[in-house]
Amino acid sequence: MLLKKLILATSLAMSANAVYAGCGIESGRVNIVGNEFPAIHTVVKAAEACAGDGVTITANLTADHQKINLAGLQGNPAEYTSAIIANSSIVALINADVLRPLDDLIEKYGQDIPKSNLITIDGKVMAVAFMANAQHLTYRKDVLEQIGVEPPKTYEALLEAAKLIREKGIMENPVGGAYQSGWNLATEFVNMYIGAGGDFFKPGTAEVAINNAQGVAALEMMKALTEYMNPDFLTHDSNATGAEVEAGNVALMNMWGSRVGVLMDEDGAEEVVYSNVAVAGPMTVAGGTVPATTLWWDGWTVAKNISDEDAEATFVSMMTGTSPDILNDETMAQAVWMLEGYEPAPVNKGVFAAIQASAKPYPMLPYMGLLQTALGDNLSDYLQDKESAEAALSDIEATYTTAAKEKGFLN
Repeated sequence: MLLKKLILATSLAMSANAVYAGCGIESGRVNIVGNEFPAIHTVVKAAEACAGDGVTITANLTADHQKINLAGLQGNPAEYTSAIIANSSIVALINADVLRPLDDLIEKYGQDIPKSNLITIDGKVMAVAFMANAQHLTYRKDVLEQIGVEPPKTYEALLEAAKLIREKGIMENPVGGAYQSGWNLATEFVNMYIGAGGDFFKPGTAEVAINNAQGVAALEMMKALTEYMNPDFLTHDSNATGAEVEAGNVALMNMWGSRVGVLMDEDGAEEVVYSNVAVAGPMTVAGGTVPATTLWWDGWTVAKNISDEDAEATFVSMMTGTSPDILNDETMAQAVWMLEGYEPAPVNKGVFAAIQASAKPYPMLPYMGLLQTALGDNLSDYLQDKESAEAALSDIEATYTTAAKEKGFLN
């Protein structure tokens, strides 16, 4: 039932991709660019099984994928034949006209893909979704037991717990977070601003509207959290934050559901750490009732500037990589898979809690990427006490407005 709610929230549904024995392709070049977490590695590994007999498959999985995917798709022929994207990053690729509509390939190879799994924009299928994601509370249950505190449901309660942990000498910097300058930091603001009840744009326009009380409240909470983080928080992405958890330095954080599984296994951490990592639903902030998080989907695309042969090889291999056949005891808990046969694991309950709490999907607007970039480029100074919250928000609005005019979204 919860998964069905997610499907409704993101306009997606369960998948039942066909299984292609031997993948059914005999030639073509496949080169995939995407993020680097376990679920993506699983997809690419399964896709790579289509290699051989004239089919070459390579991949570049990196945390910097969003910095290189556009450039890698713009050449002719494009360097990458497929980009694994999410509901935030697909917009920039569509705006740049580097993705191939998939309708003809679906008609030829993908008739078994449910229509509800197809990301359709302006009447054309531009991506195929395969997993859902959200950020939510991740915590050390043994540490909270030491201070006699229940898992926090609000960011204000999280701050109180962090203060107790520090005062009792358990951890000096017990809060973690993907606060790396750029995309990660911008995403944390988006979460917090939504939780504070803010709207990003004036109704029906591309005119930004974040320099308000909700924007200030979001920034003030973010700064308060950094007081309990590693002083190098502006360099910490999800990987670095996870490493802090495994080192036993962090007890509380807002973490992606797709990143928690590796924190619960014995690789890279002592037993006292990995056996005590637990998840709960997303938190609220500033007295709001909307969770301070967003719902996401991940999916795959096919490049526009490649040959039909390469496009067909890419389509079939990626469809194979997101087949229900990839589900097993090891992979089942890596993500909230949108695949037939998926069975939710305890590690996934944070994502489902976000769905149950009616968390909002990340805004998939053509100009949202410009705001995300402006946020990522202009928040660091405020968090380092170099300017006020109002000044930071003003800088963000000015940066966004300039970019939006250049792209034709504003006059």
